[in-house]
Parts: sequence; structure tokens; C-alpha cells
Amino acid sequence: MKRNSWFLLVLVLSFSLILAACGGGDDATGDGEDDLGTITIYSPETPDMTREMAEKFEELHGGTVNVNYAGTNVLVNQMIAEMDNPQADLWYGGGGILPFESAIEHGFIESYTPELAADWDVIEDDIKVRHEDWKWVGVEVFALGLIYNTDLVDEDELPQTWDELLDPRWEDELQMPNPAASGTATLFIISQLQDKGEEEGWEYLDQLVGQMNSMPDSGGAPAQAAASGEASMGIGFDFMAYQMAERGESVGFHVPDNTPILVNPVSVIKDGPNPEGAQKFVDFMLSEEGQQIKADWYHIPMDPNVEPKSELTLDSLQDKAQDLDIDWVVDNYDDIRQQWRDRYQ
Repeated sequence: MKRNSWFLLVLVLSFSLILAACGGGDDATGDGEDDLGTITIYSPETPDMTREMAEKFEELHGGTVNVNYAGTNVLVNQMIAEMDNPQADLWYGGGGILPFESAIEHGFIESYTPELAADWDVIEDDIKVRHEDWKWVGVEVFALGLIYNTDLVDEDELPQTWDELLDPRWEDELQMPNPAASGTATLFIISQLQDKGEEEGWEYLDQLVGQMNSMPDSGGAPAQAAASGEASMGIGFDFMAYQMAERGESVGFHVPDNTPILVNPVSVIKDGPNPEGAQKFVDFMLSEEGQQIKADWYHIPMDPNVEPKSELTLDSLQDKAQDLDIDWVVDNYDDIRQQWRDRYQ
């Protein structure tokens, strides 16, 4: 009996060692985070910043993060086309919440409640920060405004309202992105149609298009044009200007009255190939590490404990914020983009 017991003990120990060597034990991968696999993100946001976030996530949690870049509206069309066989796990960014709100009816994003945002109300400080059913959650704050070349434009010339862009001073001196491709530009034209009404709004846009020397597809291209002197001013978001100014380029940022101030969201793609990885990455974006990367790139973080590098704060922007009717946006978003194509392309 003793010899049989000894034989069984050796057999059990040997089998345990084999399991450990093959990764069969619970401790072989720590908490399992090294098994996250590949996470694919669709994003129109700054490639270098998004790449830094991906690398930090891989360092902290393992897995591999791939980011595919394109304009917001291009990505939305791609996600719709892929609904029967989703190729991505996350959609991050799009010039604020409007494309996300509009996309919900298409059914390609699903609900996820991050633990770090679980106590958020839908509206915080008069700004919508998450979807009612958690189809998206904001990860930073954006302000739409004017990026201008400080060598070409004096501060006392800066338009205080969007209407002042029609001044002959700015003829052939402006750029805005193409709303057919860019969520940034779609946000701008929607804000003008809501502010002025559709008839007067389209009349304004007819005149504004005549002031443009170019309307590139990329949301960031007008900012680059202003920096190079190809244009005096471009319509874009705050962080674009501050990033370029830090690199030594001659640009500033100006916020006209009654302008969109929105959070920029992230969503989990329904039936994506790696739902666990997608949720983990959303959690990371709201973590102190993720928010710090955004702050370092002059994005205004959601976490009040992370100090922004930008001179703008949510408090300083509230007096400039436009009150957007989100329900109207959802009902009209795709139709407005089509009207733009019909009128100008």
C-alpha cells in the first residue's frame, strides 16, 4: 500500500508540473490579461496619439491593438457595410457625439457601462456625457472653433461670431473639411442649420462655401493649411491648434460665440471579434493612464483629477456653448449630409 501511495503521489506531482509548463495553471498568465488577443479600433483621431494609447494599453494589459484610420463618415459607412461580419471591436471618436447618436438606429454599436463611468448622469454640467442606454460614453471634451495663422491674422481681426466669416476679408482665406467625409464639418453645418433654421442656414452655407479655398476630406487638414499659410483660418477642434503650437507652428485657437462644445465618445461594436478586449480598452481610456495621454495631447480630459495641458477648461467654455437639439440631429443627420452632396458635389 505504501509503495502504491508513493507511486500515485509521484504521478500527481508529475502531471501538475506538466500542466504548469503548458500554461494550464491559473497563474500562468497572471490575471488572464495577456490573453486579450487582437483589438481592432476604427478611429479618425490623431494617429500618433491613438498609437501612443495603443502602445500603453499593450504595455499594461497585453494583447495587440490595431488602429484603422479614416474620416468619420467613411468609417460609419464601413461599419454599416460590415454589420453581418464586423471586422472591428471599437469605434473611437468622430468629432463629438452627433455621428454616434445618428449611428445608433443602424444597430452596429452595443451597450457597455464602464465601471469608472457607472455613476455618471446622462447630462453633467449641461453637457451630454453618455448615451441613455450606454451605447457610447464620452472620453474627452472638444470645442469647435477657428484655427488661425498668427502671422497672417491679428487678434483684433478674429471673428466673434460664425457669421463674420462671410466678411470679404476672408474670401479665399478659409478652409473647412468636407462634410461628406468629415464628422468635424458635419457638426459645423448642423450647428449652423439649428442656429439659423434650415432655409437661412443653407443660404449662409452657400455664401460660406464661396469663401473657401479648399474643402479637404480630412478633419485636420484645414488646421495644417492654416499652419502652412495656405489658408489664414481653418475650422477645426481646439486640440489641433494646441498640438501644432507646441511644435512651434504659428497658430492660435479662437472660440466664436454659440459654438458646439461636445464630448468625444467611444463605442463597442456589436458582435465584434473581441468583445472582452473592446471593453477592456474602454476601461483603459477612462483610467488615469488613458486620460493622462489625452491631456498630454491637449485634449480636455473627462477625469477632473487629470490636469489638462490646454488653456481651455469645461468651465471656461460653458458661456460659449451652443444648445444643440440632439433629437433633431438624429432625425436629420444623414439627410443633411445628402443635401450637402447634392448642393456642392
